[in-house]
Amino acid sequence: MKAIYLLALAGWGTAALAASDVKFTDADGKVRVEIGGQLFTEYHYQNVARPYLYPIIGPGGVGMTRNWPMQQTTNETTDHVHHKGLWYAHGNVNGVDCWSEQKEFGRTIHEKFLGMAGNAISEACTWVDHAGKPLCSDERTIRFHSHGAERVIDFEITLIASQGPLTFGDTKEGSMSIRLPLTMSVKGKGAQGHIVTSAGERDVAAWGKPAAWVDYYGSVGGKVQGVAIFDSPQNPRHPTTWHVRDYGLFAANPYGLHDFDKSKPKGAGDLKLAAGERATFRYRFVFHTGDEKEGRVAELYREFAAGQGTQ
Repeated sequence: MKAIYLLALAGWGTAALAASDVKFTDADGKVRVEIGGQLFTEYHYQNVARPYLYPIIGPGGVGMTRNWPMQQTTNETTDHVHHKGLWYAHGNVNGVDCWSEQKEFGRTIHEKFLGMAGNAISEACTWVDHAGKPLCSDERTIRFHSHGAERVIDFEITLIASQGPLTFGDTKEGSMSIRLPLTMSVKGKGAQGHIVTSAGERDVAAWGKPAAWVDYYGSVGGKVQGVAIFDSPQNPRHPTTWHVRDYGLFAANPYGLHDFDKSKPKGAGDLKLAAGERATFRYRFVFHTGDEKEGRVAELYREFAAGQGTQ
């Protein structure tokens, strides 16, 4: 069965958005997302280790995520099978690896859609161990925007200690993530990319450092394209630390404090919730043309930060 939704775009903080429509088509375990009649992305939620968005089409009309392992293509790396598109995961959830797809890994199970309204998909998920025992749950809302030439995804997730006390443990393996095309990488065959943070760190120096935003840009389809991730000022531990790698993994991770900085005690990054407690994180992905200056990343972050609390 196929369900189709035509939805008006919601606001962008304090700035007006382009007057386009979003179309959602739910079929075969994925939701197709179109903006202005063109494919933007698809949300895969059934028969997967954890839900993810793939492909994501940037403003240049090219894919902004690595194709493997969803597609077998030439000139791509085949490391880290769990790096699929854009996703949220973590490597230590009450001691269970819910990040990788290695032996006895945990999964994030789609339970139901809570609604599709405005420009948003809202969903309830359960996190389970390898045997299917529930660990916790989440409620997530994913919003899709256009803003002039930019394409935007807002990802809001509320972690819920629904099964008793919950610890998201101190590890670099997480969390709000995207895997970029090979040509956007900083190092490696064909690499033409760079990493820039709001704190002024560049390339490999950005790993593990705190910043309000990070931009990762490089050549895709012969043109310079970029992806910025914004950390909401309302998020716990803002500004977040970043698990951003020179080979194209790009992730905001507020939990890995000891893993990022061994001068801090083990477990310094643990996020502990008592039974029934919740923690909410909000992130914005901006897909833009050019480097961070041409993409106006700092300016767009200021608009985003000013709009938090009004959406």
